[in-house]
Amino acid sequence: MKAFLKMTFATIVGLIITSILFFIIMLTAVSAMVASGSKPADIPEKSVLVLKTGSFIPDRTGSNPLAFIDPMSMTFSAAPGLNDILNNIRKAAADDDIKGILIENGIMPSGWATADEIRQALIEFRESGKFIYSYSDYMMMQESYFISTSADEIWLNPTSMFDFKGLAAEVIFYREALEKLGVDVQVIRHGKFKGAVEPYMLDELSDENRYQISEYVGSIWEHVVKVIAESRGVTEERVMQLADSMAGFNIALMEKEGLVDGMIYRDQLEDSIRVSAGVEDGKKISYVSMTKYSKVPEKHAGGAGKAKIAVVFAEGSIVMGEGDDTNIGGSRYASLLRDIRTDSAIKAVVFRVNSRGGNAIASDLIWREVELTARVKPVVVSMGNYAASGGYYIAAAAQKIFASPVTVTGSIGVFGLIPNAETLIDKKLGLNTDVVKTNANSDGPSFTRPLTAFEREVLQANVERTYSTFTSVVASGRKMSQAAVDSIGQGHVWSGSDATGIGLVDAYGGLNDAVREAASLAGLDAYRIIERPEAEDFYTKLLNDMTGEMKIRAVREELGPLSRYYFDLKEIIASGGVQAVMPWYIDIY
Repeated sequence: MKAFLKMTFATIVGLIITSILFFIIMLTAVSAMVASGSKPADIPEKSVLVLKTGSFIPDRTGSNPLAFIDPMSMTFSAAPGLNDILNNIRKAAADDDIKGILIENGIMPSGWATADEIRQALIEFRESGKFIYSYSDYMMMQESYFISTSADEIWLNPTSMFDFKGLAAEVIFYREALEKLGVDVQVIRHGKFKGAVEPYMLDELSDENRYQISEYVGSIWEHVVKVIAESRGVTEERVMQLADSMAGFNIALMEKEGLVDGMIYRDQLEDSIRVSAGVEDGKKISYVSMTKYSKVPEKHAGGAGKAKIAVVFAEGSIVMGEGDDTNIGGSRYASLLRDIRTDSAIKAVVFRVNSRGGNAIASDLIWREVELTARVKPVVVSMGNYAASGGYYIAAAAQKIFASPVTVTGSIGVFGLIPNAETLIDKKLGLNTDVVKTNANSDGPSFTRPLTAFEREVLQANVERTYSTFTSVVASGRKMSQAAVDSIGQGHVWSGSDATGIGLVDAYGGLNDAVREAASLAGLDAYRIIERPEAEDFYTKLLNDMTGEMKIRAVREELGPLSRYYFDLKEIIASGGVQAVMPWYIDIY
């Protein structure tokens, strides 16, 4: 027995020591990776910059290397942000060592507005006279094809597929499932178009919601079709016919119609690249990833001057408190904007908003600081894939708002959800509740019983007050009457194209356009850009997020496309209170 205990104790001690050693080794390896990642990189002559469109592209490159770890394969897969991609494309145009760009297409979408910004940057790159080739090994998705219309040539592997069929928006409804569970979601809202609550109330789209979805999805597709037709020399009518007939599955037909340039294998692609880049036969082509090229110092860069333009990235759901790197914490961003306002070296602000909205109070906290900042220095908003509901609320006070024609915005409306689980608790689980209270409504709202008529009245009044504040904020920022805002509000979601026509957006443009406009408004010829929020110290972030980032990757790996429901539910819980959110469960694909 004594020997057994000794062996058990020795085994436990050994495991502890091994775990500590493993942690130290991992920490050392990651630290070495971070140290090497901060060093400038060199690239050889006649290099080709590679743009991968088939992976998720956030607005901003993440600072945590653990975010790049695939927990299933334990490999690193860096995901450059849109900010670095746009900067790299611009930088490559003037870099003599870069001879062209290869677009490698995959299957993961990043959003139509992101795709539109990248496409515009590539069109500007072509003015340098360098080549852009697009190639797909397995599948050409519509978003990737949209980006690829900026290329000189679009090629596909002879056995690959081309997903070309138009856009669809799908909504999942939960009312019947919740009813079977014994949960009734009580909805308090203002806005006949506020479709975010419909999955809890209905089994299908309301006429109003169906109409607005048809409008903005149709507007997005109209822009895509126009771009394809103009870039490929095909009529818009013919593009629509090919989409209706799912002609993408017949790549030979797509080649004949001019939407692609041909079917070639990878070795044939490399032969073409070798000729265009001036690489001798038999020599290896130098392909440079976006991640590596971000570390290459910019050549021919002039003096930037002392003046600064702050680019503030706000991506994710708007939540109460500090939030984290995956969302927009009301307190955190309010404090950040206060610091920017009082920094005399910062002459202008570009507020990059990519959010479907969230908590109404948190949105108001951020709006107030944007409004105060705009009084003392130019604030220009750049909208990403979404800037809707609370995402529009925080943007409304800017002097100028840029959006892509395919941005989803508007959704000026508010709602509250109060679940009633009385049937679940009492009838299905057999649990009983009792309450002792000091006042008439001390226990309300409660999830163990329905709302009383008085409680519903009070909550509705709160929603109405919040909606009135929302519309007044937009009216003030956009120089419109509150009645005019209400007429285009009511929770109505708009495409960037339609939003420009009704005064919610000033001009088409991306992040780079917003920076140029901010510099112009501030009267700056020379400036340097600083990005906010600042990245956390690596070791602090490592300790805080050792498991968090890997957990996110693990959930995405395990659940695949269904992982979004898990993250959406987390965002709903984090948001709390009265919500200013566009429809949660609409995917445009």
